[in-house]
Amino acid sequence: MSGLYHIKGTEISFEFFRSAGPGGQNVNKVATAVRLRFDIHQSASIPEEVKQRLLHLAGKKVDKNGILLIRAQRFRTQDANRRDALKRLELLLQEAGKKPRKRRSTKPSLQATVDRLEKKHLRGETKSLRRKVRDINE
Repeated sequence: MSGLYHIKGTEISFEFFRSAGPGGQNVNKVATAVRLRFDIHQSASIPEEVKQRLLHLAGKKVDKNGILLIRAQRFRTQDANRRDALKRLELLLQEAGKKPRKRRSTKPSLQATVDRLEKKHLRGETKSLRRKVRDINE
């Protein structure tokens, strides 16, 4: 299924229901919308680290049991919506398959620090000019 991982057909299930999308009178008669279900925790097709990234990436699309739900209702036909749901699952899997790059800690350059402090000093001077002037005799 995915370019990186081959998901078995038995791991994915589809549920069809009436769509709220385009279709005119057809919308009220035919179940064209698709809900794809994929149990992330039970899948033997993807490694554990990818499962964790997929759970994080999918966010609200995953229920408390770890089942990914993708709802597709953009198109007027059941087949087109089914393909759309599979494509979205594939894109999620591709994104989850990418290992995140390690962050290299950096520090600001000496010039950046000097510039920041200079701007801070100038800003303080500007604000001090807005204060009330006190009489020396007081």
